[in-house]
Amino acid sequence: MIDRIGLLGLGIMGSAVAPNLLRAGFSVVGFDPDPARREILHSAGGRSVESPIAVAQSADVIISLLPSAQALQDVIAGSDGLLASGQSGLILIESSTLSLEEKLAANAVGAPALMILDCPLSGTGAQALTKDLVVYASGDSSAIARCRSVFDGFARAHHDLGDFGNGTKMKLVANLLVAIHNVAAAEAMVLGMKSGLDPQNLYRVIADGAGGSRMFSVRGPQMVANHYEPATMKLDVWQKDMKIIAEFAAAMSAPTPLLKACAPIYSAAVEQGRGHQDTAAVCAVLADLAGLQRGVTG
Repeated sequence: MIDRIGLLGLGIMGSAVAPNLLRAGFSVVGFDPDPARREILHSAGGRSVESPIAVAQSADVIISLLPSAQALQDVIAGSDGLLASGQSGLILIESSTLSLEEKLAANAVGAPALMILDCPLSGTGAQALTKDLVVYASGDSSAIARCRSVFDGFARAHHDLGDFGNGTKMKLVANLLVAIHNVAAAEAMVLGMKSGLDPQNLYRVIADGAGGSRMFSVRGPQMVANHYEPATMKLDVWQKDMKIIAEFAAAMSAPTPLLKACAPIYSAAVEQGRGHQDTAAVCAVLADLAGLQRGVTG
């Protein structure tokens, strides 16, 4: 029986996942190099520690939500990493958004001492708070089955996608749609507002009809309010994800004309100093291009 969950990375997603796991009855221990993030976990009722080794010594299953491949390599094979703990039978649910090559490299480093599952998440930080996440699980099917209660603790659904790496492939396909739908939502909002329609009515009516999308529903309220902080996905982090998607598509020789069309809008937002804001801020970029004067309403 799995009772103890470790978290590696307590950023937007990690800090949102932790409270749901605690409410589900798990004990949660976590590490992040940022002391302020460790304090957030402590305040939520979890226990913060100062190294991945300490997490390994106090957990049955560990979830990693990390910003880079180097961070993942460090928590696995660093001097104070999981392998250095000497713990046997550990399962690492690797949920960072990284390239397929980076996931495969991490799996090679961890094997055979560490059972790593490739399990990216579909959803924003705001969705994570309400347990509105989907887990794209891939790797050893028996280990995935063992982790069912863990997935149920912080996500509304999970899918066993087979071979290790299939989770990341699915995540990149899903993120391609997120990138396009987000800009499409902003484009529609700006067109409607420029024509004189009330933004709140625009959101309410479009979200209720055939033209709506999940991204329109999730990010529409920020576009209505013209307020993009705090971010549930920062634009400067999203740029990394866009690069990974584009490289994956190129490696597959798959055309992505809509991804290429929306990429400059994200780049423009970062160039305007909006890198710390939510990706919904592409609406502000398009509003400026339309000459639409807006105040912050929320």
